[in-house]
Amino acid sequence: MGNNIESVPIYCKLTLTIKEAAEYSNIGINKIDSMLRMPNCPFVLYIGAKKLVKRKEFENYISQNAIL
Repeated sequence: MGNNIESVPIYCKLTLTIKEAAEYSNIGINKIDSMLRMPNCPFVLYIGAKKLVKRKEFENYISQNAIL
């Protein structure tokens, strides 16, 4: 048996790491980290000290706050 670990595509995940969210949205890691530190951030999920990004809420936030 080999190491044939299948990964879940980002668009199917419920939560993303900061690095995955940066790749998915083309927003920098530092900017996403500062967004996650906003008071009452609607798309942050804390698992202990780890911060995860709720993908659907993040997408909604980006689409509602995008400057065109």
